[in-house]
Amino acid sequence: MSGNEEATREVVQKIWDLTTPLITAEGMELVEVEYRRESQGWVLRLFVDRDGGVSVEDCAAVSRIVSDLLDVEDPIQGPYHLEVSSPGLDRPLRRWEHFQRQIGKVVTVRTRLPIGTRKNFKGTLVAAHPEGIRVVCDGTPYDIPLDAVDRARLRYFESLEGPPKSRHYD
Repeated sequence: MSGNEEATREVVQKIWDLTTPLITAEGMELVEVEYRRESQGWVLRLFVDRDGGVSVEDCAAVSRIVSDLLDVEDPIQGPYHLEVSSPGLDRPLRRWEHFQRQIGKVVTVRTRLPIGTRKNFKGTLVAAHPEGIRVVCDGTPYDIPLDAVDRARLRYFESLEGPPKSRHYD
């Protein structure tokens, strides 16, 4: 891992540590933190959720309180843009509890290092526990330690049973 990657991981961890209690106090869950360089410069993106979903107003409220906190704590050197968003339908999966809620659904998982000969998995999530997950890809089960997961996402539309039903209104 390069020095820049390590510095980015440290910033992400600091943001998790600082903002989780604040977001939890607002009745929401911090689902994911991204910190990356994009065309407009550095972007700090927080994904928040709650039972029943989050509204634009919820995201705006979290943005205001997190912005105030980050102004005081100043954990990031240099300018950045703060964005707060819902995780969306193809939500990121980071913690084992996130995976636990998606048992039986289709997920994609990329690992940091190969598991067997693969680093990319797409299949049905059949188990999740604090140490790892089990994904069945093309009939073959793969046990993936959580600390090996680089990125994971729910594949919402692929998890639906059959194609979406159209609705006709009279």
